[in-house]
Amino acid sequence: MPLLPDAAGRPLRSLRISVTDRCNLRCAYCMPEEEYVWLPHEQFLRFEEIRALVDVFARLGVDKVRLTGGEPLLRRDLPVLVRLLAGQPALRDLALTTNGILLPRLAEPLFAAGLRRVTVSLDTLRHDRFRALTRRDELDATLAGIDAAAAAARAHGREGLKLDSVILRGVNDDELGDLLEYGRTVGAEVRFVEYMDVGGATRWRQGRVFPRAEMLERMAARYGAIEPLPPTDSAPAARFRLRDGTVFGIISSTTQPFCGTCDRARLTADGRLFLCLYARTGLDLRQPLRDGATPEELADRIAPAWRGRRDRGAEERLRVAERAPLLRAAELRRDPHLEMHTRGG
Repeated sequence: MPLLPDAAGRPLRSLRISVTDRCNLRCAYCMPEEEYVWLPHEQFLRFEEIRALVDVFARLGVDKVRLTGGEPLLRRDLPVLVRLLAGQPALRDLALTTNGILLPRLAEPLFAAGLRRVTVSLDTLRHDRFRALTRRDELDATLAGIDAAAAAARAHGREGLKLDSVILRGVNDDELGDLLEYGRTVGAEVRFVEYMDVGGATRWRQGRVFPRAEMLERMAARYGAIEPLPPTDSAPAARFRLRDGTVFGIISSTTQPFCGTCDRARLTADGRLFLCLYARTGLDLRQPLRDGATPEELADRIAPAWRGRRDRGAEERLRVAERAPLLRAAELRRDPHLEMHTRGG
């Protein structure tokens, strides 16, 4: 399909779909509050509606879809949705981001339905830290989920298992090497993620950010020379190779944003389209879809919004002198669409 450029020439290629705003963890960097306002279940897009919208996005050039949340595996019958989306011939990538807790029973049916890649969030290998970071004692379940995903991917001839680790100064920044070594044992590429000040991170502090430069210093001290690799597509991670050939990535959205190549839009579980993780407003697609809008009419709503896109949210945050959390808890309670777990961070 011809590419649809935004105002900065960035094409629309990738769509992240949040299938639920619920989560079974309460990670300190994403959901640190005690109480949350949830989207009503009856407003969630049905699977057939998600497939219909993906068809429209595919006509506009999208060829990569990632299912997210919240925790997407909490959405009942998710393999049914995967099978629906896997049948869209324009998609060259269909991926999932998860905390892994429910993968032991779902990895096989998901890959059998057509899922191509899985990314599992894993921030620590220590039980006490896992409990402190997530307020849940689920490390063993997460590790079992990673094993299940690796086995199911191999059984179906799929590759690309990744582990995402949010690194916080003074919390888990001493585990970079340990996480990388664990990744080797399960055949996963590890990606270290800087702590971001997006919606939901109400307790974000600049001093807790462990930046890419320091990550590379820490890794070089343990492994020696590190070779930067050429960028691949518009992936958010900068990739590096150790002398033994091991590859890892760093997503440095806080200190070295990649806004200039960002080609992704986000769709919430209730059908609202956001053009940037930092955006304050979104475009409602659910109502026109349920009112009977044709694919052409839906495309005519999406295309102008993308063409007018000028968002460079992470770069704008980088220029803020006295940087504090982007949003306060009271603002998030008034509009849960501003939460990172709602728009599929």
